[in-house]
Amino acid sequence: MSKQPVRGPEPESIAEDQVGEYLVAHPEFFERHPGVLARLRLPHQRGSAAVSLVERQVLVLRDKHGALEQKLQELIENGRTNDAIADRMHRLTRRLLRARDLDTTLVGLETSLREDFGAARWLVLLTDVTLPGLSGHQNPHVRVVQRGSAELKIFETFFESGRPRSGQIRDTQRDYLFGNEGGPVGSTVLIPLGERASLGLLAIASHDTERYLPTMSTDFLVRIGEIVTEAITARAT
Repeated sequence: MSKQPVRGPEPESIAEDQVGEYLVAHPEFFERHPGVLARLRLPHQRGSAAVSLVERQVLVLRDKHGALEQKLQELIENGRTNDAIADRMHRLTRRLLRARDLDTTLVGLETSLREDFGAARWLVLLTDVTLPGLSGHQNPHVRVVQRGSAELKIFETFFESGRPRSGQIRDTQRDYLFGNEGGPVGSTVLIPLGERASLGLLAIASHDTERYLPTMSTDFLVRIGEIVTEAITARAT
């Protein structure tokens, strides 16, 4: 009975592994053997021509540099966007601080929403009817409805979540908030007022379908809700 020789790993794979390990462990190899480095040729990633090892390294580093440069540019653009938002928030806060009563608060809010946040239409829907300053108050941008009313059923999930929403809203919600006047509504933001929308909501609409996207950050929307909540509560009591 003949014995078959036990076959080990392929010589080429052994050699490749050993070569790779050796070069990693001895990076000074090419300093001792510059001729070997000069003779090495690698396939070009973007064509059929061969390039030297040094040229390949340069290409790899150039690609990495390009990726880092793109990432840096994205960070710079994000920083500029955040700075612009911070400026708008600052102007909104100053306008509301200067307001002496609920009427001037709403005037300041309207100016800021229109000039700084691209609002074509907006509405403050207040569900806390206990605020004394709301008694007999008339303003086309303010609607007071008792929390739990049947007409607010269409906003049930919004009130339950207590988180801002942006993008497209349901037709029934859009019609309830803005009606059919003032032109088409392209995109909308719903901002809760008070803890878990206990005071109501602020609805902002734009004619532009790309103005308020579902992917936009909601952090600054939360801040707007906090600022407006404090201003309305202070002026309506």
